[in-house]
Amino acid sequence: MTQFRMGRRAALFGAATLPLFAVGGRAFGQGAPVVLGALPPLTGAGGPYGPAMLRAIQGVVEEANAAGGIRGRQIRVVAEDDQTNPDAGVRGTRKLIDVDRVSAVLGTWASAVTTAVAPLCWENRVPLFTVSGADSITQLPHQGYIFRTQPNSQLQIRTGTDWLLAKGARRVFHLAAQSPFAQSSQEVMTQRMRAAGGQVTGFIVYERDKTNFRSEIDQVMRSRSDTIMLNGYLPDTTILLRELFRAGFDGRKFTFAYAAPASVFQSLPNEVTNGLITFQPSPDVDSGAFKRLQSRFGNTEVDPYSAQTHDHAALAILAAAQTGDASGTAIRDNVRKISQGGGEKVDNVTDGLRAIAAGRAINFEGASGPVDFEPSGDISGTKFRFEQAENGRYKVLEIA
Repeated sequence: MTQFRMGRRAALFGAATLPLFAVGGRAFGQGAPVVLGALPPLTGAGGPYGPAMLRAIQGVVEEANAAGGIRGRQIRVVAEDDQTNPDAGVRGTRKLIDVDRVSAVLGTWASAVTTAVAPLCWENRVPLFTVSGADSITQLPHQGYIFRTQPNSQLQIRTGTDWLLAKGARRVFHLAAQSPFAQSSQEVMTQRMRAAGGQVTGFIVYERDKTNFRSEIDQVMRSRSDTIMLNGYLPDTTILLRELFRAGFDGRKFTFAYAAPASVFQSLPNEVTNGLITFQPSPDVDSGAFKRLQSRFGNTEVDPYSAQTHDHAALAILAAAQTGDASGTAIRDNVRKISQGGGEKVDNVTDGLRAIAAGRAINFEGASGPVDFEPSGDISGTKFRFEQAENGRYKVLEIA
């Protein structure tokens, strides 16, 4: 049976808190549990996503335990809320590593959090599986201990800019929250626009905790832009959408899906959100892994992040099972062996564990799609989904 231990904030989301075992996951005796750490954003700007991300991890662990665990050893999840805050993320990571003795940390979301906690992970030889997009993350000297299932920010902004160009955008204003990927996004966007005869008409980096953006909106309106790229998070994007509507901006509004999830419709009237276009990496909606996760979630949407954390848990478990060693270094060294190559294709942790136990090589492909990693730790590629707001809901424009 899967057991969960969570911080005070995380406990609010209903996971049971049970006593810790004396021996942690990185160096365990016969029969002792393997411990995996989860560090999703249960509160803060990432709060709309964190609970589902954790639920996906828990589901995979339950499946693995039902199949006998890692060579007979049960798996336990210990979760901490990073609060979408680097300081909270560091505190949570220290506890997971020093107290809970986890074999891997799964599910960091915000790039600033991942950047802050990554050194703790590689210094302690604990793999970090993340959905953060900032290019700088995998440029860190992480010694192979970072696995990123989210496309990096350069790939995301390049994909988004090329899509806008294909739809006729030629004058784009870039309004970005202060973040590790703001400047790199601007550089990529500028390069792509110029190469196609377009122009980035303005670039402003703002502090996320502002309560109004009148001066920024004034600059947007003076720029005569046909498109505005909103490169922020839900709280500030909500304010910006309202102020753009009041100012009478009638151009194209474009943003990352995490900055305007479906919950934005609860905060803003339809006339404010209508026409907003979002884009995001797309899960592999036709895969068996995605369909099973969708069935387990019921009425809860399987967003790209929960699909990815589902795969984080499966990758860590199958990598540990490959040699029967749940140390962080062993997981690091075996992730690519079970996820890319010519082995038997499996799309769930149960079949993967059984194949490994039978001595067969496997190639795991999950709910987020194939999980092939570059030497840097970046995912090799993925599809993207573009959606448009219409009367309080999103409709899919295309998946490409």
